[in-house]
Amino acid sequence: MIRESDDVIVKTVARLLMPFITIYALYVVMHGHYSPGGGFQGGVILAAGFILLVVTQGIAPIRKRMSEKIAVIISSIGLSIYAGIGALCLILGGGYLDYGILSRILSVDRAEARSLGILGVEIGVALGVMAVMCTIFFAIFTLDEKNDRRNE
Repeated sequence: MIRESDDVIVKTVARLLMPFITIYALYVVMHGHYSPGGGFQGGVILAAGFILLVVTQGIAPIRKRMSEKIAVIISSIGLSIYAGIGALCLILGGGYLDYGILSRILSVDRAEARSLGILGVEIGVALGVMAVMCTIFFAIFTLDEKNDRRNE
């Protein structure tokens, strides 16, 4: 079972770092279609910030913000964004994830439509990866709790 840290300095520094970790993760996601990085890396950084809070604050208060059920919903939303953009490209007569075809409905040129399509997919991937990483974390670090409940 993960208990909160007794050190006030560790808890305070973690709380102070969290906004910067979140901003950096969003930066990585938003610039993923211009440079290396993107959805996967940004999602992992978001999950790492969440895990930092769990390690320093304890799992009970953080579970109120991100339960396993919420993580499944967020990962489903991420997958839906990714698949939805691909399906929209197919519906418009292009190939799956052929972002240039999105220029028909976005009223922009093909190059900008590709950029916006990739950004949308990166956001979907980031949500999915963040939620799945949190789910994996919960599965590994709450295993003792589940075993204790079965033995009662």
